[in-house]
Amino acid sequence: MTTADKPINFLLVDDLAENLLALEALLQRDGLTCLKARSGEEALELLLTHEVALALLDVQMPGMDGFELAEFMRGSERARHIPIIFVTAGAATSQRRFRGYEAGAVDFIQKPIEAHILRSKANVFFDLYEQRRQIEAQRDELEAAAQALRRADRHKDNFLAVLAHELRNPVAALGGGLHLLNKDIPPERAKDIRGRMERMLEHLTHLVDDLLDVSRVSQGKIILKKARLELGEVLRSAIDASQHHLEAAGHSFVIDLPDRPVWLDGDHTRLAQIVSNLLNNAAKYTPRGGTVTLSATAAEGWATITVSDTGVGVPAEMQAKIFEIFAQVEDHLGKAQGGLGIGLALVKQLVSLHGGSITVTSAGEDRGSAFTVQLPIAD
Repeated sequence: MTTADKPINFLLVDDLAENLLALEALLQRDGLTCLKARSGEEALELLLTHEVALALLDVQMPGMDGFELAEFMRGSERARHIPIIFVTAGAATSQRRFRGYEAGAVDFIQKPIEAHILRSKANVFFDLYEQRRQIEAQRDELEAAAQALRRADRHKDNFLAVLAHELRNPVAALGGGLHLLNKDIPPERAKDIRGRMERMLEHLTHLVDDLLDVSRVSQGKIILKKARLELGEVLRSAIDASQHHLEAAGHSFVIDLPDRPVWLDGDHTRLAQIVSNLLNNAAKYTPRGGTVTLSATAAEGWATITVSDTGVGVPAEMQAKIFEIFAQVEDHLGKAQGGLGIGLALVKQLVSLHGGSITVTSAGEDRGSAFTVQLPIAD
């Protein structure tokens, strides 16, 4: 419930039930909730559990009178700021008024009550309470926005530091390779150097492509080229794109695909990119010689693709944030084989564009993880 939807409470205190009903009838309007008490003690109990915009207190009550109740309210951190209007049938002498104002009253109203005067005065305090509540809500929203900006700024700084590291290494390798190729070296060694340079160039291209894709999706500039696709063909394309990453890390690769065709309505390139990114991520965060599994099923109108591994896992506190742009599990940076931390954010965006969803589960540190993508099956 938003602040605007919450009712405004006001408190009526009088030992006579008929007086409470009459005051409630005079003040009631949409958005107001009346709290009624027949004694000072009952009023204090209500004030312990409710926020109140205005309190109207009968002065003459058996036991704790209105003045004593007001003094108790002023001594309470929760109730000290509640405006108090005294309602009295007796003569409001200067001594009684002084005692009332000393107890924190903002006004005295004599019985018999003039309805329009009471409504006018009460509405002023109801409106002030609503304005204060809106200001507090806006303050909370501004603080939340400021925290989000500070968090984004930290992510940006971390991202730029990782980006600088990721770019420096391949650029240095390319520069070193060019320097060696300009020397008189055996053909076999020159071929090996060119191969390394090609891998570094491929790595740089992949980094730039990820950056551009994230930017395009965020700005709504990616247009899917949808067609009727068979899920197995998409997965085989993803496997081909990731095979060398899996083999380079010495992982066992397990595949479990449906026996029958599963048809999707999507962009072949982007769907293959989703699965390939997940496979590359699994290879990157799984220690050498681990196991990466790709499985797919179809049921109840949805195709489910799961990429699981025996790697470093995802801490519980990071599982809700791991798909955010620039999100990194800091403890994992040293365990991974490089990366900008934007791959999963890109995957989530591409899955959403296809009307699907992605989730992650992990049993904890060094116990692997599983990323599950669900996509609607074509009619």
